Amino acid sequence: MRTRIIFSLKNRGAYVPFHHQYLLAQVIKGLLMFGPQKEFLDFNQYNFSGLKGQTKVSRKGLHYFSAKVTLVFSCSDQRFLEYFLARVLEQKEIIVGNLHLIPESTEVEEPVKITDESRFLCISPIVVIPAAFNDDSSKKFVSPESDEFSDLLYESTLGRMEATGKYTAEQLTSFYKFQLVADHEYIQRIQASHKKFARIYPLFDNDVKFEVRGYTFPFILYAAREVQEFIYENGLGYFTHKGFGMLDVANNDSIQRTPQHDVNYA
Repeated sequence: MRTRIIFSLKNRGAYVPFHHQYLLAQVIKGLLMFGPQKEFLDFNQYNFSGLKGQTKVSRKGLHYFSAKVTLVFSCSDQRFLEYFLARVLEQKEIIVGNLHLIPESTEVEEPVKITDESRFLCISPIVVIPAAFNDDSSKKFVSPESDEFSDLLYESTLGRMEATGKYTAEQLTSFYKFQLVADHEYIQRIQASHKKFARIYPLFDNDVKFEVRGYTFPFILYAAREVQEFIYENGLGYFTHKGFGMLDVANNDSIQRTPQHDVNYA
């Protein structure tokens, strides 16, 4: 289930880095670490976006000027989702970079129709090679139009699906169809304008700083519906619990959504 968390922005004009997922990951880890349910301390089957709001760009990063700021949080485990939302909403204030955010409410996103052929957009960068200590291989560039790119994401996805314990060995074996087809015209257009669809991003794990290469571009994915649904809810690639790999379905009307709920599970 994907849920929007709505915050009031206390200090308009404050900023965060362009890529601030690592700051959000630290906040999420803190909420879990100091929460009462220790069973969820190492839970990592979730995904989230960057902060959304009215922004202006400067050399410092993204300055937020809207009264409200939202965060999209996605998780298939209902118990964890309810617990996490309760932890967020019981906070009087949450600080992300220079932003002082006051949690207000949550809003469940409308479900989308997923088939075995889906066109996705990247809300946050996709990481195809995991980071390792004292190893720069995670910064290697892999062409999104190569079979290697698809193969790396297939291995990552099947491994994560198996780790959930929700799929039998027979089901996992049946999920052999997996082909990612990058939008060739988009990539050519980006390259012709001397912009980038692949960048190096910071990532912190166990207090160690890593750098990974992340990719943002539209693509079509051919895979079983169950695999597509897993990716939509849990993200694609590595470090999805660090805010990487969140996707949206192309042409999805994100304006339509269910009524807002002021949730308080505490």
